[in-house]
Amino acid sequence: MLTQEDIYRKVSNTLVEALNVDEEEIKPEATLQGDLGAESIDFLDIVFRLEREFGIKIPRGELFPESIFQGDPEMVQNGKVTDKGMAELRAKMPFADLSKFEKSRDLNQISDLFTVELITRYVQGKLANSNGTK
Repeated sequence: MLTQEDIYRKVSNTLVEALNVDEEEIKPEATLQGDLGAESIDFLDIVFRLEREFGIKIPRGELFPESIFQGDPEMVQNGKVTDKGMAELRAKMPFADLSKFEKSRDLNQISDLFTVELITRYVQGKLANSNGTK
């Protein structure tokens, strides 16, 4: 069974390759877009690489839900995520730490949720559910 450290190291290496960044830039709190310069096309590459590296299947939109709220006024009002929107976010991203985001609920900060640590937790959960390692 892979340890959390093993998973983090493999996730880090995957991100270095996918985003062409230096290893020193990869930190648990580093955001994929803001800190590591990922663009939407990179997310697909990251998913493929993680699937290959860990021998897991990542359903489309599970790790990186596309436009979670799609302009639904019940989910977002005045640029802020509503209570219903937060519930939807928790349901779609149970592996995400929403504690900081919950304070501001600013829709523009949603991309900050996608950190190296979030991907590590996601992969950890997938491996635990499949009880398989590579």
